[in-house]
Amino acid sequence: MIAFKSIEGFETVPFRNNEGISHELIQRLLERGNEYGLGAIFPFCVEKIVVADWVSLKCRYGCSKYGTSWCCPPATPDTDKARAILGEYSLALLLVGVQRCADFHLNTAKKRTNQVRYWKGTISLERQLFLEGYYKAFSLVSGSCALCKECAYPKACRFPMEKRPTIESFSIDVIGTLQNLGTTSKVAKDRRNAFNYYGVILLE
Repeated sequence: MIAFKSIEGFETVPFRNNEGISHELIQRLLERGNEYGLGAIFPFCVEKIVVADWVSLKCRYGCSKYGTSWCCPPATPDTDKARAILGEYSLALLLVGVQRCADFHLNTAKKRTNQVRYWKGTISLERQLFLEGYYKAFSLVSGSCALCKECAYPKACRFPMEKRPTIESFSIDVIGTLQNLGTTSKVAKDRRNAFNYYGVILLE
């Protein structure tokens, strides 16, 4: 832990380096996350993350957001760059939320409201972690960005401070990663079924 002398009027926040994360802090994060629809937060080793080239195919061939958003490919790091970035981390948090939205496959106001809520919640937790001394904290958010009804891409982002890549845009195989963590996720076969969504905050 490194601490510098405080400047008058400012609080000293010690930087953390390979110290892990306490159960007490996770509980405080979860209390805030509950306000945004998060149901669970799990710390895990970054080496458990599965990065695969095929994931980018799902973005390129099968998603209408490809080439239209600052938070999706090709505006986000390619697979090799994603691997390199993840290699600079050892600890991360898995964020888990549950959603029930019969028209999640449509671009409705309700869907966008849910997306924005979760997006802002993830960024809020990242900010809290930074203030706790995790200066490398960085979010990979679930789903596509919906902060704007229509993204300004390729013009400048309207919300650069909240712009983050999606977890899929980092070529992360979510199901493979969950299996590495000893769990899995069911596919919602009926639109009435609830389904899980996942995000990651890289810590240190």
